[in-house]
Amino acid sequence: MIKVYGMKTCPDCQWVDGQIQGDDRFQMIDIGEHVVLMKEFLRLRDTHAEFDEAKKLGMAGIPCFLLEDGTVTLDPAAVGLLAEPADGPACSLNGQGC
Repeated sequence: MIKVYGMKTCPDCQWVDGQIQGDDRFQMIDIGEHVVLMKEFLRLRDTHAEFDEAKKLGMAGIPCFLLEDGTVTLDPAAVGLLAEPADGPACSLNGQGC
């Protein structure tokens, strides 16, 4: 199962969540629901180079996809999903995503 880390208030995460509803290959984990879930995500963010560019741009790095083999990606296409359209809402400081 692919774990998807995100938050209900993140437009990019909402876009992904709409695509995975009813798809048992994915498990959405809302990191805003409990500090334990936030810490789980932060361990990934602090230890994987896949987040370096997001951090440099002031983004949180969500949605984040954790594959069963431990691979981490921020690219929805890598797990067979569509990315949020470029003209959609954004929640980062630079207006380019979450």
